[in-house]
Amino acid sequence: MGKKKRKDFVPPIAEKLPELIVDNHTHIAEQQIPVAGKQQAVDADGELLPPIYLDTLLAGMEAAGVAGAITSGCDIPSLAYTRALAEKYPNIGAALAIHPNEAALHAGVEEASPDGLQPEQEDYHREYSLAAAIEVVAEAAQAPEVVAVGESGLDYFRTGPSGKAAQKEAFRAHIALAKELGKPLQIHDREAHADVVDILRRDGAPEHTVFHCFSGDRELAEICARSGWYASFSGNVTYPANADLRAAFLCLPTELILVETDAPYLTPLPYRGHPNVVWGVAYTARYLAECRGIELAEWCKILRANTRRVYDFL
Repeated sequence: MGKKKRKDFVPPIAEKLPELIVDNHTHIAEQQIPVAGKQQAVDADGELLPPIYLDTLLAGMEAAGVAGAITSGCDIPSLAYTRALAEKYPNIGAALAIHPNEAALHAGVEEASPDGLQPEQEDYHREYSLAAAIEVVAEAAQAPEVVAVGESGLDYFRTGPSGKAAQKEAFRAHIALAKELGKPLQIHDREAHADVVDILRRDGAPEHTVFHCFSGDRELAEICARSGWYASFSGNVTYPANADLRAAFLCLPTELILVETDAPYLTPLPYRGHPNVVWGVAYTARYLAECRGIELAEWCKILRANTRRVYDFL
């Protein structure tokens, strides 16, 4: 048998969109783009990326019709780097938070998760209590280049029962921070829809609340529609098995829909299995326009207007 070909290249730059859009949730610190035939590693310890990497990223975005991106730093090591990147490049915004799975580790929870993984604390988890880690976010998030708080929320797939209390504590703290700063909240919700909605209702959601990488069904979409909460769709909406996700998308009002990559994850078809990159959002935007039966240029204008309304960015 021949060797299985590695899927180690990012999607090619798509045909340029007729109107500019923004990738409203990505992780630039975790993306690698082939440069001169090699993978250009990303240094996430607070140093800015090598210029050749950013030149490649920004040029690819421009060629695909992607005006900018909001990149999320959601653990202690990536906070300073993400903020510095957004400070230097005007078409990159930052979203900062402590990810729910990180929250459990800061609280000392290392139990096996429902998906079978055994998380382990790193030195920074032990150095910062959960409250101290959130305080680092609170201080950094005041900067103008930080356009959102996130991603924060609940993840019942990657954290076991003992971590739920820490996740809820962190989620509530991030909700309060977003409201205090008057900034949007990007929510991570994985197999925890009911508890996420319950906490938002009890604590009061920020004015602009975004379910990043929306993973719910029609019921959650209808709750979002009634509540004025935004749903951001990533490449997994293109996967054949996700009919419920497409049904949810179709029942949402257009003014509550955003688009994202969550790169380097959730690469849209036909490049599923390859690492994703910011310009991959163009493939998802095209797919959503086809699903909705809306002319592509009009759809891009809707997405751009929604992004501006939420983040006051680009």
